[in-house]
Amino acid sequence: MATAEAWQLVTADGDIDLPEALPDWDYQMDLHLRRLVRVDLDRARAQAGLPTDTALVLAAVWTATGSNLSGPARHMRLTDRGTCTVELEFRLPGADLGGLLMLDTALVLAERRNDVRPSSPRRAGSVLWSDRKFLRLQGDAPQFPMAVIDFALTSFPDQAAWHLQINGSLESATMGSLLLLVNEKNTVTTTAFENAAKPRPVDRIVLSAVYADAARVMIEHALSHDDFAEDSDFPVGSLGATMLSLFDQLFPGQSIADIRLRQRQSPALFASDLQAAVKIFEVS
Repeated sequence: MATAEAWQLVTADGDIDLPEALPDWDYQMDLHLRRLVRVDLDRARAQAGLPTDTALVLAAVWTATGSNLSGPARHMRLTDRGTCTVELEFRLPGADLGGLLMLDTALVLAERRNDVRPSSPRRAGSVLWSDRKFLRLQGDAPQFPMAVIDFALTSFPDQAAWHLQINGSLESATMGSLLLLVNEKNTVTTTAFENAAKPRPVDRIVLSAVYADAARVMIEHALSHDDFAEDSDFPVGSLGATMLSLFDQLFPGQSIADIRLRQRQSPALFASDLQAAVKIFEVS
């Protein structure tokens, strides 16, 4: 009925087979994807018990667990006979992604058919064939969307380089709760993020400092909530779940209660512990 080739990740150095994970991915990195799908339209219609003139649609849909967003990526209406080859190609904005990216490809009924037998699909969107692939977007740093703005137009200090904004409760969706604001007047920082895909040594140092500070702000924010604990059951994709994941990454084997006590009784020691945990300036 349908045969799909592997998804291709389109890069400046050429196309590569889509890996299982992109460890260096961040929200500044859009994804340009492509794949070929061969569809035997006659066989698809015959197996589904559909008339030979039935219009079908080959569609690609994406879902990102980190942002709780999803949407159609590409669709092609198919009305011919015989076998056809369809190229699905699209670009996904990095700001809309995060976590686990699911790529669904499906051959579906284009429109409702009332002239089919009872056992045949008749509703528009009925799936005749489908395929799902996964891509884990797992940058080492805390993942959050960002925006470059002029701090002079805000309440933030004009000379500050960045500010991590946290809104909402721990049950709120991470993507709607975190926003990294970068001061456009600070060219060292803005340039570092522009070069994030291929950073220079100085860019790596700046990004390390930003990520270390962001991790500190996030952990301190989490520890300020008494309901932030190991046995907390935060929804998947929520700010609380993201904070728990970050805490486990930075303080493996240590209890939240112990770290909270250290942060309150000895904030200087806590700051040094966190600095060590994020491995600040350990650039390669």
